[in-house]
Amino acid sequence: MKLFDSHCHLDMEEFKGEIDPVLERAREAGVAKLLLAACDEASSREVLKLAAEKRSCGIRMLASVGVHPHEAAAAIKGGGLQERLLPLLGPHEGVPVAAIGETGLDFFYDNSPRAAQAEAFELQIFLAKKAKKPLIIHLRNAANRSEGDAYREAMAIMKNCGADEHGGVIHCFSGGKRDARPALDMGFYISFAGPVTYPKAGELREAAAYVPLDRLLCETDSPYLAPQGMRGKRNEPALVREAYGKISEVRGLPLAELAAAVWENGEALFES
Repeated sequence: MKLFDSHCHLDMEEFKGEIDPVLERAREAGVAKLLLAACDEASSREVLKLAAEKRSCGIRMLASVGVHPHEAAAAIKGGGLQERLLPLLGPHEGVPVAAIGETGLDFFYDNSPRAAQAEAFELQIFLAKKAKKPLIIHLRNAANRSEGDAYREAMAIMKNCGADEHGGVIHCFSGGKRDARPALDMGFYISFAGPVTYPKAGELREAAAYVPLDRLLCETDSPYLAPQGMRGKRNEPALVREAYGKISEVRGLPLAELAAAVWENGEALFES
């Protein structure tokens, strides 16, 4: 059984000096492929470097290039974001740049003004279309959804900019069925992480049961959002098995069958 962690951040400080044992535990847990997701221009370079350094570790390493909504204001200052990201798209010592992102809208923290987030999001959608690569999309609503519905606003941007041309994934999905439906209608995948295991995440588990099997991915978003048994501690790719296990349970599907479907979905989205 091969597991794919479709979104992790192994370049972050939390993993400094521990990459090799982290990768070894991932292999022991059945992880056979990782996507190292970027958050800004510097991390875009770092994930590519890390993936190249560890390309012989026994785990297939993919990487993305892009700017998180938290970093949007700094990224668009002075213009030229697309021009700066374009040279990073490869090739890089045999490591494929599999996607653009993570990009999107975060109205929970608002670390960048919402207008800047939207502009950076649009620019990266156009970059993805130019590069013919899928998008990795981060969406988080305001604490009170009436004060910021990131899902609704993102879907409008995606439709207006033609994001469905090469598709992508709503990573670390945090919504319900009503949020999943518009993304699915545009051909996007939905990825679930550790929160699907949290006791109070009933709506999220309903969404995990609702998403068609051929549009489902699993991830850790490590070092963040460890599953329930490790909640509050550092997450890592080996723990992606917990998300697979919970989704297998709520769908009434054997774990091996779910893993095979997710593997095929990852191949279709990121390596086709």
